[in-house]
Amino acid sequence: MRTMTETAKKKRGMPSSFTILLILLAVVALITVAVAGITPEVTAARLDDFFMAPVRGFADALPVCLFVMILGGFLGMMTETGALDNGIAVLVKKLKGNELMIIPVLMFIFSLGGTSYGMCEETVPFYALLAATMMAAGFDPMVGAATVLLGAGCGCLGSTVNPFAVGAAVDALRGVGIEVNQTIIIGLGAVLWLVTTAISIVFVMSYAKKVKADKGSTILSMQELKDAEEAHGAAAAEVTKDVKLTGRQKGVLIAFAFTFVVMIVGFIPLADLNEGVANFFDAGAASHEEVVEVTGDDLVAAYDDANGTTTVLAGDITGESTVTVTDSLGWSAVVTGVPIGGWYFDEASTWFFIMAIVIGIIGGLSEKQIVNTFISGAADMMSVVLIIALARGISVLMASTGLDVYVLDMAANALAGLSGIIFAPMAYLVYFGLSFLIPSTSGMATVSMPIMGPLAAELGFSPEVMVMIFSAAIGVVNLFTPTSGAIMGGLALAKIEWTTWLKFAMKLIVVLTLVCMVILTIACVVIVP
Repeated sequence: MRTMTETAKKKRGMPSSFTILLILLAVVALITVAVAGITPEVTAARLDDFFMAPVRGFADALPVCLFVMILGGFLGMMTETGALDNGIAVLVKKLKGNELMIIPVLMFIFSLGGTSYGMCEETVPFYALLAATMMAAGFDPMVGAATVLLGAGCGCLGSTVNPFAVGAAVDALRGVGIEVNQTIIIGLGAVLWLVTTAISIVFVMSYAKKVKADKGSTILSMQELKDAEEAHGAAAAEVTKDVKLTGRQKGVLIAFAFTFVVMIVGFIPLADLNEGVANFFDAGAASHEEVVEVTGDDLVAAYDDANGTTTVLAGDITGESTVTVTDSLGWSAVVTGVPIGGWYFDEASTWFFIMAIVIGIIGGLSEKQIVNTFISGAADMMSVVLIIALARGISVLMASTGLDVYVLDMAANALAGLSGIIFAPMAYLVYFGLSFLIPSTSGMATVSMPIMGPLAAELGFSPEVMVMIFSAAIGVVNLFTPTSGAIMGGLALAKIEWTTWLKFAMKLIVVLTLVCMVILTIACVVIVP
């Protein structure tokens, strides 16, 4: 049988992720200049806006970037103990002959995270892990990346209770006086979630079977295969050996699994899903309110500091402000100050930093080994961090110039007066295009729903369907858009170029788009507000 290296495609002269993002940034800047000449609603991007965008993107995405760097140190610690490579080898040996079954199981689990709490940036740690696992199982890194991205992505596409998508959309609609039926949203979201996840599982398994039978059928270039071998080949090589886990390595793997379980639960908004569970993690918390006197000078100082102004009050002003003082933290908030279920990236970074040290100790590493390994692992993530920052910089530039809101207003005006059978697919396409400008689901919901929701209601269509049109459209776009830091960062970890991913996933993306449009069009016609 031919080896993967012998049959791999020659290195394609495709631009790197950095080049693609810089080109997109330049294109967006030029578009703002052109549009600014037509309407005062958009400010033309200046040269300094263009050059500063990556830095501003880094500042905006700082919590995610720090999370990724600390994650690098955590994974580096796992590799140094030998537990990760040996654990993957043992898992693959136990799955001998049934390696394919890991794909649907993991994709469904990721999709659960997507539909329930919008699992996105949190998937970044799994790209490198599953790239190594799939290589060890006889596939290629693309199978690992697709398992993560398509699994979680289809869950977000069909969001049911995802607070960052449907939750933000519902809140935005309530802000303009429109109440929605959550049952309709959950039901329609479940249909989209399960149908698209099933299609994606079949697609990934089909590709995996082909690569398993013939390594030369991989879609990856020779350079990508070489990079993947350097990054993940050690784990794959262990499969051919008679590997046994030591007691320390078993302890490390238990701590590893525990770390990810706590992280995932930490991100799930438990207070919104189940009050009883939320109260359990917040048990022991106590606080009281205190009244503090506020003077006019205090108000002026706060206002001027926020707005860069100089304000003078005509007379003396005094008042009272009520503040909440924490007396004691709940048991799950002792480490981070925030109870499990209310975490975001700062808390997750703290958790991974602590567990990296714990794993180093369990693995028997010396103090110097722990420090050097963590620093080295964090350094390995710098290219991923820079990609995330550059991707975020594009979004920051569009928001600061007003291009995103202008395009949204123009699109909403174009939809007025359409029938339901035309309105749904056209609204989907509008959101599809807007999602390149605003890849953030919560950001898109906040900006667009006060415009699109009332438009749907005015035309006699269900606001609930409009919420799912938004969720499905941005969900599909976030399967491949280069403005998503999670995608670009994850692919970089798996050693896959964005252009290769686009080539791999394009047929599936077209199918998912058409399927979503059909389902949503039927829902728009059938569901009457």
